[in-house]
Amino acid sequence: MFQMLADKTRALLGRSAPVIPVVRLQGVIDNGGIARPGLNLANVAQPLERAFRMKQAPAVALVINSPGGSPVQSRLIAKRIRDLAGLHDKKVLVFVEDVAASGGYMIAVAGDEIIVDPSSIVGSIGVIFAGFGMTGLIEKLGVERRVYTAGSNKSQLDPFRPENAEDIAHIKTLQAEIHDVFIALVKERRGARLTDHPDLFTGQFWTGRSAVALGLADREGDLRSVLKEKFGDKAEPRLINPPRGFLGRRSGGGIAASLLPATYADDLMASVEARALWARYGL
Repeated sequence: MFQMLADKTRALLGRSAPVIPVVRLQGVIDNGGIARPGLNLANVAQPLERAFRMKQAPAVALVINSPGGSPVQSRLIAKRIRDLAGLHDKKVLVFVEDVAASGGYMIAVAGDEIIVDPSSIVGSIGVIFAGFGMTGLIEKLGVERRVYTAGSNKSQLDPFRPENAEDIAHIKTLQAEIHDVFIALVKERRGARLTDHPDLFTGQFWTGRSAVALGLADREGDLRSVLKEKFGDKAEPRLINPPRGFLGRRSGGGIAASLLPATYADDLMASVEARALWARYGL
């Protein structure tokens, strides 16, 4: 309602400068926690809807800064972007800041054009699974672990058990399937723009400048300059923020659940893993 009134007021005053909605997609792609809202479909669905519903907007701009995370949430966000773009007949411009890697790049390919900084980190088209092995630790502590299962594979990948070849083979099969989905999406969206570089789908990552040469991105640039170039000097980017929830925090994550001590421990571990994802790209 307020957006419609603002657009009408601008028209009456003779200011018809195009307004381009901007949605920031920032952070590790997961369900988040008490200190981190996380980047997931539940958190970004509403700002995306608002951005694409702006009828007079000639395009929607997405600013991505993510080292990746959940392949499921990454694909769901990318699919929602493409669905909305088709429904509202809007072009999607993606602007990469520090990094669009792994799941962050999966979201980026939902754009019709990917614009990068020459020093952005782009790519990492692969799948990773990481965990910890603690068999030696519990032996040193004198702890006896007792596990009872119905189903021979129910305790697969238990960090307190030694690794075995069957578990590893199963994980690698899952990774290969997810990797194939990722590769297919990139090829579908980027098509003939991709080069035949042998490391394109190995999990390797590059600077924005190299990504343009490889066809992973389209050009170098920044949001304001590109929008003015495309839509005129009076083009006005408008940030679309997610709604604020309880205690003024941006929506995302369950407050009540996050107050539980066990959830604090989970959040701490998730924060360490998130920090490791950023650190992989020097951030």
